[in-house]
Amino acid sequence: MAERTPWSLSGALRGMFARKTIDDDTWEELEDALIGADFGPDTTEAIVEHLREQVAKYRTTDPADLKRMLRETVEERLAQYDTTLTLSNRPAVVLVVGVNGVGKTTTIGKFARFLVGHGRSVLVGAADTFRAAAVEQLATWSERAGAQIVRPQQEGQDPASVAYQTVERARATGAEIVLIDTAGRLQTKAGLMDELSKVRRVVEKLEPIAEVLLVLDATTGQNGVSQAQAFIEHAGVTGLVITKLDGSAKGGFVLAVQEKTGIPIKLIGQGEGIGDLTGFTPHVYAQKLVG
Repeated sequence: MAERTPWSLSGALRGMFARKTIDDDTWEELEDALIGADFGPDTTEAIVEHLREQVAKYRTTDPADLKRMLRETVEERLAQYDTTLTLSNRPAVVLVVGVNGVGKTTTIGKFARFLVGHGRSVLVGAADTFRAAAVEQLATWSERAGAQIVRPQQEGQDPASVAYQTVERARATGAEIVLIDTAGRLQTKAGLMDELSKVRRVVEKLEPIAEVLLVLDATTGQNGVSQAQAFIEHAGVTGLVITKLDGSAKGGFVLAVQEKTGIPIKLIGQGEGIGDLTGFTPHVYAQKLVG
């Protein structure tokens, strides 16, 4: 089997594109490669069907044409959603949600670094007060990112009050962007969603919420989407952050999850370092993925 490059599908598709002509084996290899890259069966079927129509329409037998068509198709499908972060309010308040274990806390640190790197002042609110370790971890990441942090005043403090204090501090100090960490797990999903609703209501007494970002782990694929369903249904999610996109094996998940949820991807994380979270650009992503 061809060795895969860290990012693109090109390793899996190298044999296919090296052929002299498009034949039945080409379509089989393409389908296998897309399924293997976690595009999911529905998206894979739709892409292959569209490409078959394109190949027939333009009467091409050149695999290079098929590669270009694949790249354009992936880009077009990704670009149906507005991936722009809405952060024009001052302060712009962002709630970060997701199940525990997806890298939510580290993502906030990386996002803070990303924003600080673009000249923004950032204040982080540690409103996941149910896990003392989460507060400490967030403080470490915030410090590395060059962001200030508002901690709970006592253990187990009401998360909504921490969120409120964070936004109050931002208004008093002129911080431009507020990132609020939230709990990823309570005894019941209903309790968790009630807690998030309360955080939201309390914050909105001071400022509107600019974004609700849901963190998903690419390595968990479709399972991760199922686990996060309650957030998608009840938390008013405005954008997705896909973490751990370190290899091509899950590259197609980005398109599959956007189409499955109808929620745009706003940020992607491609490694463990603090600088590894970036904005999401469909054109660049499609180019990297297909090669």
